[in-house]
Parts: sequence; structure tokens; C-alpha cells
Amino acid sequence: MKLTELAILYQDKLNQLYEEEEIQSLFFIALEEVLGYKKTDYIIKKQETVPDTALLRLNNILLGLTKGTPIQYIIGHTEFYGLKFKVNPAVLIPRPETEELVEWILSVCNSRFVAENQNISQSSINIIDIGTGSGCIAIALKKHLPKAYVSAVDISSAALATAKENAAINEVGVTFIEDDILNYSESYASKFDIIVSNPPYIKEKEKAEMHENVLANEPHTALFVSNEKPLIFYEAIADFALLHLKKDGHLFFEINANLGKETIQMLGAKGFTDIRLRLDMQGKERMVSAQKPPQS
Repeated sequence: MKLTELAILYQDKLNQLYEEEEIQSLFFIALEEVLGYKKTDYIIKKQETVPDTALLRLNNILLGLTKGTPIQYIIGHTEFYGLKFKVNPAVLIPRPETEELVEWILSVCNSRFVAENQNISQSSINIIDIGTGSGCIAIALKKHLPKAYVSAVDISSAALATAKENAAINEVGVTFIEDDILNYSESYASKFDIIVSNPPYIKEKEKAEMHENVLANEPHTALFVSNEKPLIFYEAIADFALLHLKKDGHLFFEINANLGKETIQMLGAKGFTDIRLRLDMQGKERMVSAQKPPQS
């Protein structure tokens, strides 16, 4: 089978599940995974006959895709902020909008803790990521702030096992802690400059708006909250931050785009200052930062 015929096969088998442009994207991800070909290579070599062993792997990927399995789970990895991460059904697949959150945190660290105050070194920055999942936020931050102390918390031992593998793959040292932020047991004696979290925030009633392959494959405990208490994790983490942030420390959240106003109101009611809402690349209200009040 030629590459061009394989591309047609992917379109035919997946056109009930995905839009044409997304199918092309999936095909090129599969092609790069198996043959190391990028889109430009395909254009040049599309009349090539695919070797049997490669064809078998490409057909197996296609089979998984027809069942609705995300391609990241099929091939076992994805890219986040220029780094490679292992993923599996124990962890959420990192999203592009979360890269924007990492970028925001890095900009704050580089300006506030380095540029504005020369007597504060990068090594003094203490960061904790709550609900780390694959470890993508914590690991990306550590990779770009190599002297900072970074720790990461998750309730899932399976998720933490994956996150530890990802830290090793990316050659960074992150301290991983198994704990439940709704009922945490650790003492957390140290104070943090940055607390960041991308916690569960999708209300149960919003399931109908989601793609079936997300609902069928990704861990629901990392996605969903009740309709009655959609900010349960944000409130708990905000309370944790009041106790464990340093004076003027920063709290960062990825949020439900439909709950920006409510999240800001909650943080304001708890006394946080300099509350800022940011839009993601699609124009959705997706990120919030706040500072711990100086007097607390």
C-alpha cells in the first residue's frame, strides 16, 4: 500500500468520528510516530510503498482510532511545552491552553523573582503543583527554572507513577506527594512562592458538550465536579494557599471558561488581591492569578 492510499484509508475509516482536518492531523501524527515522516516528507514521498512492518503498526493505530481511543494513548506519549510526556488512561492528556498557563507563570517568575529583585535568586523560588496528573505543569516549570524547588501533589498513585517517569524522561528533579487536597494529611511546613493547579472543573451537566473519546477514555476523577459544588477544588486550594503561600505569593488556576466570574468572586471573598483573569488562545476565560494578601 502506498502512503497516499493509506491517507485515504484513514479518511474513510474515521470520517464518522472526526472532521477532515482532524483526520489529517491524526494521520500525520501516526506517520511521524511510525516512519519519522513529517507533513513535508509525506508530500515528497506519498507514492512510496509502506513497508509491511510499518503498515501493520499504522493499521493498529487506525484500529485504535476507530474505537475512539485518543491517539496520545495509542502511541503512549504526547508533547507539552516542547517536552515529551508519557500518557495513559491514568492521566489527562495535556492541553495546549495549559501551556499558556505555564508561560504565564514563567513570565511572572522571571520578572518578579529575578529581574525586579536581584537579591532573590531563582533557587529561592518554591513551587507546588496541585493535581499534577502527568506532571506536565510541574516538570515544564522545573525544566525552565532548573534551580527552583518544585513539588507536585496528586491523589492518584497511578498518575504519580506516570509523572515520576516523565520527570525522569525530561531529566528534572520534582518532589512528588500522594495526597488529597480536600483532606490533606501532609504538614507542608514550607511556604510557597507559587501555587498552581489545573483541578477538575467540568460540571456533570457539561458532559453532553464533550467529545465522546474524552468521556470514554480520560479519567473522570480528573475532569468532573458536581453541578452543585463546581468550585470545590478551587475553594480548598485557595484555603490551602492562604496558609501556605509566602507573603505576596502567587496562586494560579486553570479554570472552567464558564465560571470565571464565580472564581474571581470566590478569591476576592477570601481576601486575595491583584486578581487577574486571562483569556486563552481561543478567547475563552481560562486562567486566573491572584496574590496572597500581605496581612494574612
